[in-house]
Amino acid sequence: MSLVWRAQFSVGNDLIDSDHQYLLEIINKAEVCLKAANPVELAALLDELGEYAKSHFEREELLAKAVGYPKADHLHLSHNQLADQMIKFRKKLGDTWTQESVSTFSAILRDWLINHVIKEDMLLKPYLTKHSPRFDPR
Repeated sequence: MSLVWRAQFSVGNDLIDSDHQYLLEIINKAEVCLKAANPVELAALLDELGEYAKSHFEREELLAKAVGYPKADHLHLSHNQLADQMIKFRKKLGDTWTQESVSTFSAILRDWLINHVIKEDMLLKPYLTKHSPRFDPR
């Protein structure tokens, strides 16, 4: 079942919400590739996910600092942990396409986005909503 963007995922900033929506799309596509056992397309999507997540994390951290979020340093550490987790499991997945590994990786991708947005990024919302939804500190 594909992940669907919901209004309650919004952190109140168009830039970050747009990033999260795009990350959700990539994860949905990656899950399709996992289920279809399409390693070539999956590898390309995971590369895209890694690169996009890196740029998203940079934008989000810059934004957190710009709005005075007191846990901006913690956010950076959390982002590093998420990136490391994905890299490690991606290596572990390798050429092993068992149903168990596919299910595990799919769950990691979902948790990676949803739990991060709900548990970490929602803490930013009170600071972001003090600014225009279009606020972009770049």
